[in-house]
Amino acid sequence: MGLRVPIVNAPMGGVAGGRLAVAVAAAGGLGMIGMGSAGSVEALERELAVAALERELPALERELMGDATAPAAGPIGIGLVDWVAAARPGLLDLALAAKPALLSVSFGTDPSWATRASAAGIRTATQVYTVEDARRARDAGIDVLVARGLEGGGHGAPELATLPLLEAVLDAVPGPVLAAGGIGSARGVAAMLAAGAAGVWLGTALAAAEESLLAPGGRRALLAAQGTDTIVTRAFDVGMELPWPQRFPARVLRNDFTARWHDRIDELSGATSEPEPAGAAATARADQAAAARAQLAAADAADDPRIAPVDAGQGVGLVTAVRPVAEILGELCSGVARA
Repeated sequence: MGLRVPIVNAPMGGVAGGRLAVAVAAAGGLGMIGMGSAGSVEALERELAVAALERELPALERELMGDATAPAAGPIGIGLVDWVAAARPGLLDLALAAKPALLSVSFGTDPSWATRASAAGIRTATQVYTVEDARRARDAGIDVLVARGLEGGGHGAPELATLPLLEAVLDAVPGPVLAAGGIGSARGVAAMLAAGAAGVWLGTALAAAEESLLAPGGRRALLAAQGTDTIVTRAFDVGMELPWPQRFPARVLRNDFTARWHDRIDELSGATSEPEPAGAAATARADQAAAARAQLAAADAADDPRIAPVDAGQGVGLVTAVRPVAEILGELCSGVARA
């Protein structure tokens, strides 16, 4: 793909837009535009337009300054969520029409999207969490596997830690495998490359970058967090009534909402297996859950990380400042060279 550095940014919904993708590509990696739970045709069109503009401006600057030797931004890709693409007609069609360098679709069981992408000459990728996942993906003809360990932020199956998963997948299937989950330093990148990864898939390490779409409140929460401040939960998906498969909870920052509802998922959803209370008690419980869902929606709209979700992996403690992508990747790669 013409990459200068073995780094791909995770296509984080609401974080990895066109500006971040181009910044990663300009720094020598593979930039990815991410469409998460709220992904739509309109959102992808917007971020593709942003990416086109971001790529055009440096080219004009090089032309005006007469610096033909400065590297241009490299390729960018697109990442989709399987169930979101299935529910939003035209999203996969638009992604294919954009001819990305890599198309990633994860969190599903139907690999027909990969057949369409391959027929269009587009390389494909998907996240895997077990050796069985990896074998199914390879059998489906998917080109690049992302071995995503349970340390990773956002949604994923919490099956194995990154290094054991990477080693197991490399032993089980041929072809390139990227390591993902808890990687946030040059030492971490070097360790994954030494273990046999073709590259790394970075999310949390880039989430607070200057070029990300992360809202200010979420950004501040990331910078203040330590690695022990995360939790794997379905509370936000249930509270926001998002149809994420139960296999894929999300690793997020702990906050007031997780403290109250992480162990009360059934109450929040209204699908408890406990005996139903009668009369006023039942009404009170239903009202409490409805109020919690309304509070969550309001907090999400207001960018209030005390209630709203902020995706974060266990490497979040290594994210201590808002910095440009070029600086972050430069530090990672120079550190790997010294390791």
